[in-house]
Amino acid sequence: MKYVKPTINRVDFNLASKYGSPLKTQRIKNDIDGVNVKELTETFGSPLFVFSQRQIEEKYNEFKEAFSSRYPEVEFWWSYKTNYLDAICKVFHNLGSKAEVVSEFEYQKARHLGIEGKDIIFNGPYKPKEALKVAVEEGAKIHIDHWYEINDLEEIAEELGREIPVTIRCNMDTGVYPAWSRFGFNIDNGEAYDAVKRIFEGKKLILTGLHSHIGTFMLSTEAYKNETIKLIKLKNKIEEDFGFNIEYIDVGGGFASKNRLKGIYQPPEVIVPTPDEYAEAITNAIYEYNKGKLPKLYLETGRALIDEAGYLLTTVFASKRLPDGKKSYIVDAGVNLLYTAFWYNFEIFLDKRYEGLNEPSQINGPLCMNIDIINENIMLPPLDRGTVMTIWPVGAYNVTQWMQFIRYRPAVVLIDKDSNPHLIREKEDLSDIIRREKLPDYLK
Repeated sequence: MKYVKPTINRVDFNLASKYGSPLKTQRIKNDIDGVNVKELTETFGSPLFVFSQRQIEEKYNEFKEAFSSRYPEVEFWWSYKTNYLDAICKVFHNLGSKAEVVSEFEYQKARHLGIEGKDIIFNGPYKPKEALKVAVEEGAKIHIDHWYEINDLEEIAEELGREIPVTIRCNMDTGVYPAWSRFGFNIDNGEAYDAVKRIFEGKKLILTGLHSHIGTFMLSTEAYKNETIKLIKLKNKIEEDFGFNIEYIDVGGGFASKNRLKGIYQPPEVIVPTPDEYAEAITNAIYEYNKGKLPKLYLETGRALIDEAGYLLTTVFASKRLPDGKKSYIVDAGVNLLYTAFWYNFEIFLDKRYEGLNEPSQINGPLCMNIDIINENIMLPPLDRGTVMTIWPVGAYNVTQWMQFIRYRPAVVLIDKDSNPHLIREKEDLSDIIRREKLPDYLK
C-alpha cells in the first residue's frame, strides 16, 4: 500500500446536515450524456470543454414555451458574446434563434454562419463607422448606444440617400443595485425621450424599437417587471408624441442559470427564478401597461440557455500539503480557462468513488500565479494522479473569455443527441500562437 503521511485536521461538525457529513459524501459523475469522461479525455485530451446538444435544446425549448405560451410574438436572438463557437451558434440558429452581436467581429461571425443582416441585432457601445455602414446596408437592426452614434447614422443615411430604421438602448432604475447605467440613454431623467426627439427632428432615422439590458445573472423577476413597465410607458409616449410605430421591445438577457454565485448561500434551486416566472413578470407588464398594438417581444437570452449544457473536464496532475494542513490538488485547467471562477462556486464531480475520508482541500490550476484557484475550500477524499474532475456549469462566457496565457487553449467537444462526441474546436499548438508574429531581420 502507498504510504500517506498522517495529518490532523480540525473537523467542523456544523458542516454536517440532514444529507450527511461532508467527510463521507462524494459527488460522482463518470459520463456526460452517456459518454465516459475518462474516454473523452483520452480521445480529445485534457483539459476539455464538453457541451451537450440535448441539454441546449431542452433549455431553449423550456424558455421558448414559457414565453410563447403567454405572448403572441416572441423572438429569441442568440447572444454571441456568451458563446460564439460556430457549432454552438448553429445549434441555436437551427432551433430558430437569430443573432445578437456587440462587435464587428461577432457580426462577421454571424454572417459567416449564413445569418442574413436582417436577422442580426447590432448592439454595443463601440461600433466603428465602417462596420456600422455595412450593417445598415445589409439591413441589420441597429441599437443606438449614445449621441455620437446618432450623428454617425445620420451621416450614413445621407451617404446612402435613405432613412434608416433604428432602435435606442435605454437604462433605468429597476430596484436592483448597482444599476447598469453605462449603456444607452436613461429613461428616468428624460435622456431617452430627448434622444427620440433628436432622432425625430433629424428626419434621417426612423425609430422602430426600444431596448434595455438591465444586468447579468439577475435573480429578481421584479426588476424585469419594472424594466418592461418603463419601456412600455416610453413606447406609449413616443407613439403619441412623435407618431413612430414601435414594432418591438427588447428586454435583453441576464436571466440566471443554476450556477452558484459567490456570496449567496441559498442553493440555485431556491433562488434562481424559473423560465415561467421570468416570462410571467415580463408579459404581464406588457399586457397591463401597453396602449395600442402589442409590440413584438425580443429576448437576447444567453447565459440561461447555455451555461448548464457546458462542462470542463480536468485531470489531477499532482498534490501537495499546504502549510496550514490543507491538501492542494494541481489540475490542468486554471483561471485561464475559467475566468468566471472569480464569481462562481462551480459544482465539482469525481470520475469514480475514492477510498478514504474527505478532508479540506483546494483545487489549483497549472498557472504560475497565486490566484490560480478553481476552488479554495472543498472536501475531497485522497485522489490519485490522473483523476478526472468534471466542473459544471461552465457553458456561458468561459469559452469567449478564456485567455491564451501560459498554457495552450484546449479542444472543445459537442455531444449530439445520439451521444456521439464531435470535435468542434481543435486544441491549440505553437503555430496558432506565433502565426501573427513577425520577427525583425536584425533579431534573427
